[in-house]
Amino acid sequence: MNSVPFGQLEEARRALDAPLFADVAGDATVSFEFFPPKTEKMEETLWASVQTLKILKPRFVSVTYGAGGSTRERTHNTVARIAKETDIPAAAHLTCVEASKAEIADVANAYWDDGVRHIVALRGDPPVAGAKFQAHPDGYQNAADLVAGLKKLHPFEISVAAYPECHPDSESAEFDLANLKAKFDAGADRAITQFFFSPEHYFRFCDKARAAGIDAEIVPGIMPVSNFAATQRMSAMCNTEVPAWMGRLFEGLDDHPGARQLVAATIAAEMCRRLYAGGVRQFHFYTLNRAELSFAICHLLGLRGDKAGLEKAA
Repeated sequence: MNSVPFGQLEEARRALDAPLFADVAGDATVSFEFFPPKTEKMEETLWASVQTLKILKPRFVSVTYGAGGSTRERTHNTVARIAKETDIPAAAHLTCVEASKAEIADVANAYWDDGVRHIVALRGDPPVAGAKFQAHPDGYQNAADLVAGLKKLHPFEISVAAYPECHPDSESAEFDLANLKAKFDAGADRAITQFFFSPEHYFRFCDKARAAGIDAEIVPGIMPVSNFAATQRMSAMCNTEVPAWMGRLFEGLDDHPGARQLVAATIAAEMCRRLYAGGVRQFHFYTLNRAELSFAICHLLGLRGDKAGLEKAA
């Protein structure tokens, strides 16, 4: 990916010459992340979102894995259903936490048998919030180790995580980049970033990654914010900066969910526009199992489903 880190003058010229998002080429590709549903109602919402977003022909959709593998069965069932009942490539999250290599092999083999060919390989978070990660005595030490182990089992396509603002457990940004490079050296195909709210964080991170010898795909992770308080809590846990101006935009909207949705879509769409202007053509959306915001942003980026598919989803 050839990126133009800032390009403010060119971007300002475009903004003055034409309305924002006017005639965007629609040449971006997207992927979406879901979490496994806990109830029948949540499953209905998730499946409705999958049906809506599949019209956009995503590269893949992924399903998360709870801390300590707490959602293992629900994750597997959700991924297997997507793989069986849609033509969307399905990716399953898999972590090292509290699992031996043999247990992980059993899970990975079951995915392979169900036709799942893509794994999002992560170190994972401990089941107790705030606890320090401890590798299983017979398990993988980190995500790079997990990637190498999965590649020995099957020729999986493997995505890994990247942290533009540095993983909270990393001792330094340099250590964090070395860890990312180790994942690629072990066989990862791409990295998907933690969500962020400043395009400059992403572009600077990509520049540093290239300088460190990482030339693989680094896909920006986009999380449309509809609940600002929840986003602040998540951001604090994963070392993501929340700009003060974002908080001011959500002030007074607690009792106005429709307005919150509009503000959330505007913020995320504007960030995607700036990423697009800098050369980004792949986006990964953290949907929180809701389709509307991600679908609207993709629409602004010029992505369209076929008419028959749109009518069927409606």
